[in-house]
Amino acid sequence: MNARYVVIGAGIHGLSTAWHLALELRASGRGDGRDILIIDKADVGAGASGIACGVIRNNYFQPAMRELMAHSVSVWESDPAGFSYHPVGYLQISHEAMREDVASIHEQQRAIGYSSTFVEGSAASRSYMRGIFDDWRARGITSVLHEHRGGYANNMASLRGLRARTEGEGVRFVGGLANRGFERDASGAVTAVLTDRGSIACEQVVVATGPWVRQQWAMLDLPAVTPVRGPGGEMHDLPTWTYWALQEGTLRVDPGYLVDNQGNMPPVVHVDTDEPLFDEHGLVTGGPWGLYYKPDFSFGGVQGGYMPDKVDRPACEVAVDPYGPESPHFVVGEDFHRRWTAALAFCQRRFEGKAHLMSREPSGGIGSFTPDSFPVFDAFADNVYFIADSNHGYKMIGVGALVARELMGQRQALLEPFRYSRYAEGRLHPVSNSPFPWS
Repeated sequence: MNARYVVIGAGIHGLSTAWHLALELRASGRGDGRDILIIDKADVGAGASGIACGVIRNNYFQPAMRELMAHSVSVWESDPAGFSYHPVGYLQISHEAMREDVASIHEQQRAIGYSSTFVEGSAASRSYMRGIFDDWRARGITSVLHEHRGGYANNMASLRGLRARTEGEGVRFVGGLANRGFERDASGAVTAVLTDRGSIACEQVVVATGPWVRQQWAMLDLPAVTPVRGPGGEMHDLPTWTYWALQEGTLRVDPGYLVDNQGNMPPVVHVDTDEPLFDEHGLVTGGPWGLYYKPDFSFGGVQGGYMPDKVDRPACEVAVDPYGPESPHFVVGEDFHRRWTAALAFCQRRFEGKAHLMSREPSGGIGSFTPDSFPVFDAFADNVYFIADSNHGYKMIGVGALVARELMGQRQALLEPFRYSRYAEGRLHPVSNSPFPWS
């Protein structure tokens, strides 16, 4: 088997890259989709993309992330029906320690033409939220950023839409094909992808394997430890990959249970606060803490998540073993169920006494994070392009379009802040006061 381009991974990044690369090849007269092969050890959406919550937002304190997400939101908006995209908007509801950060996000969104409303002060914030939900009761809130674009998409429906586009361009897909290594020439460039069913000769490889990225990284003898330059010029050796358990779940109510005051589907709700959280059994957490939630017919209820938990190395290696019978799901426990349902009731009265409706199905997933918890988009070993999304992945559908142009020899300014060299050079992204590691 052979192909000019081999894309490893059939999630959001692999499919988007293959589709956009096929378009670029055809437009340039330098080939077409038949030059591209996507492989996956299982099937389309069998990894992290297939269990993604599906939230689409531009709520980033980091300018580079905000500009990249504005680009991705435009791709989602280009075909809402085809991508099963619901442009309901997004609410970032925050406590005082985050007010300046969120105000900065609003100003920079306005500078790039991304529509949002910013509300400041406890009374004004409460009034704004009660204009959306008359049972809103979260305490300790001093700002609301309402992004009028964004929303959420159905994970598998959007992946099926992307797959149809790749197939329409002649891109080949082979599932059940696990990557076991690479053949390389004297210069270190990859000449073939080795799989459990033989080798695939190729000219270019794209690694888009989500939380399994460390396996391909190790196969190319890339560093397990990354030197990172701190703000004072000091160097720190940090693990290149760490893992967090992403805690998500579904409250089994009719999705129509969470409508706004006008009876419409509301924006996605994200709350960060430092207020103590209680339920009927007592203190749940002293804070700070955060949650996000939305009504979702695809999940069959009100779906969302809570802050992630760091996973120790033995657990994460079992969870992301590329050859074992692993699942991308992570079974969240009673701690998550208690925290998330208490947090829902903290925000809205309608969720009080509903903890028993929490689904017990496996949910969430394992996220693979870089040293600064932001993506790496870069080429290694001459001809292997890594899309290492650091768990920002599913919402970033537009990254594939940018990577496709880079594969055609056109450097993309939106991807420059995400090169691996930033660690040694100390060009790190600013850190916000959010309790979430990816913010």
